[in-house]
Amino acid sequence: MTVSHESMANAIRALAMDAVEKAKSGHPGLPMGAADIATVLFTKVLKYDAADMRWPDRDRFVLSAGHGSMLLYALLHLTGEPSMTMDQLRNFRQLHSLTPGHPENFVTAGVETTTGPLGQGVATAVGMALAERMFNAEFGDVVDHRTYVLASDGDLMEGVSQESIAIAGHLKLNRLIVLWDDNGISIDGPLSVSDSVDQLKRFEAAGWAATRVDGHDPAAILAAVEQAQASDRPTLIACKTTIGYGAPKRAGTSKSHGEPLGAEEIEGARKALNWPHEPFVIPQDILDAWRAAGARGAQARAAWGEKLAAMDGAKKFEFERRLAGQLPLALKAAALHFKKKVVEEPAEVATRKASESVIAAIAPHVPELVTGSADLTGSNNTKVASTPAISPGNYAGRFVHWGIREHGMAAAINGMALHGGYIPSGATFLVFADYMRPSLRLAALMGVRHIEVLTHDSIGLGEDGPTHQPVEHLASLRCIPNLNVFRPADQTETLECWVAALEAAHTPSVLALTRQNLPPVRKTMVEENLSAGGAYELSPAQGVARASLFASGSEVHIALEAQAILAAQGIPARVVSVPCMDLFLARPEAERRAVIGDAPVKVAIEAAVRMGWDALIGSDGVFVGMDGFGASAPYKQLYQHFGITAQAAADAVASRLKA
Repeated sequence: MTVSHESMANAIRALAMDAVEKAKSGHPGLPMGAADIATVLFTKVLKYDAADMRWPDRDRFVLSAGHGSMLLYALLHLTGEPSMTMDQLRNFRQLHSLTPGHPENFVTAGVETTTGPLGQGVATAVGMALAERMFNAEFGDVVDHRTYVLASDGDLMEGVSQESIAIAGHLKLNRLIVLWDDNGISIDGPLSVSDSVDQLKRFEAAGWAATRVDGHDPAAILAAVEQAQASDRPTLIACKTTIGYGAPKRAGTSKSHGEPLGAEEIEGARKALNWPHEPFVIPQDILDAWRAAGARGAQARAAWGEKLAAMDGAKKFEFERRLAGQLPLALKAAALHFKKKVVEEPAEVATRKASESVIAAIAPHVPELVTGSADLTGSNNTKVASTPAISPGNYAGRFVHWGIREHGMAAAINGMALHGGYIPSGATFLVFADYMRPSLRLAALMGVRHIEVLTHDSIGLGEDGPTHQPVEHLASLRCIPNLNVFRPADQTETLECWVAALEAAHTPSVLALTRQNLPPVRKTMVEENLSAGGAYELSPAQGVARASLFASGSEVHIALEAQAILAAQGIPARVVSVPCMDLFLARPEAERRAVIGDAPVKVAIEAAVRMGWDALIGSDGVFVGMDGFGASAPYKQLYQHFGITAQAAADAVASRLKA
């Protein structure tokens, strides 16, 4: 006997109710309301094989409304993901389970991206859809899949969603389909208390196709999806649903959103749904039907494997290398050649320009590197001849014009990295890292290789003034776990920082780069990547060191000048360059102590706030930097005005030694 759609959808609802109830916390409303949408997708639409949820050509399903995580966990169990046992569902939201409160891709097989902060799933999916089209343009029909998103009202209210749908519409990412769980309820009550946007018109204005269906009518949902698959634009399908569907008193109310239904309400829901089974029990015929749905992609996966095997050997090797995230062997030689050149031909260069030269040198040898900029291409210097721009409908390129959409850019870059095959990089001014922080934080949490080139990194940008001069941003980024913040001092360090960022397979990176020219500080050839250790002695003291001068980026040459002033006064000092505080602090204690040294006076010099530097200089160390916001003036005047000078650093050392 054929198992009905209703029975299969109710299996999701029952598991969601039961798991949330047992955990005494969670969100039953969305899984119960969206169960019909999910059932249509996973039984009739998605290309996937539950036996291999990492199959590269699978369709991507992103649960942007991550609070409804039990929907996804129920689907993974029902379709047959081996690790998602019934015991895992019983341990929903418990320590060390595979069923955390919000989906985490680094914890649970079958979760494409970590979601929970609303809007992130939609925005990340844009990057996945873009990567699919770009990879297809490179490798042909061995890359041929779609990206589906289940989004909530909250996802569409978050500002990042507007940035994301705008770029997706502009680029005509027609393989992106968003199904909106249009239940009209938010935590505060009816959505109408805070929102009256016509979402269909909004998406259409951004270049999307948009339609509305009954979200509990499987035939209507399927027809809308099939229409979307044939569209030349990305599509929004508004699925009108009832939150907490089946709950007798809480359905259609905010009370079903974020708390257990309670024993009485669950009993009533079981009756309303004609589900007489005990908690966590799925009748065998229903489970068999779900397992058959989970296995229906096996044939497509096998056919794809044959297609891959038939690829040209060199192309197949490159395809598999890219998906494995392995860097090309040619990178090392290209980096070494560049390093020799800049040591032999020293020049005063802004590190943003040095970065451009690095990209030009390595990009031809690292075809997976994709650069871009949030409408600051000429300032960030991230586009070179070997990274031509993509355009609407033309994805055979390696540069993305993101427009002034820093948050959407950072989230989409996460999606490109998660898709596989690319090492994506975005760019803007460092001060605008505030606009992308949630996505950078998720990149760090997920452990994706995501690189941001953030230029104009201090008061050194000059006349644009304090609105554009980052003073707290280095500290605020350094405090994010598993995020490497690089601030190179010259061309050599810029190369080393780029290489370290590329080699960090499970850590995102920020390169904070200057607008102003800097003199070279590395004047001898060293093959070792000194910057990869985070900090190193750049210039030893002539004699027993009485002071250690620590600096990053544009202030390293100031530290060298201070060292010369002190030497003239008979005070031996050493200079330590700190291109990446994060990597340095991750080193063993003995290594850190060796670099920090035991000189009686320790000074840190950075055109930013002090926070973070005490780990190197101690709470009683001297800090030469900023303690407030900047000002509008030529940058050399600003350094004098705020006392970030070699003389100020030397005077501070002399004063401490006399005390």
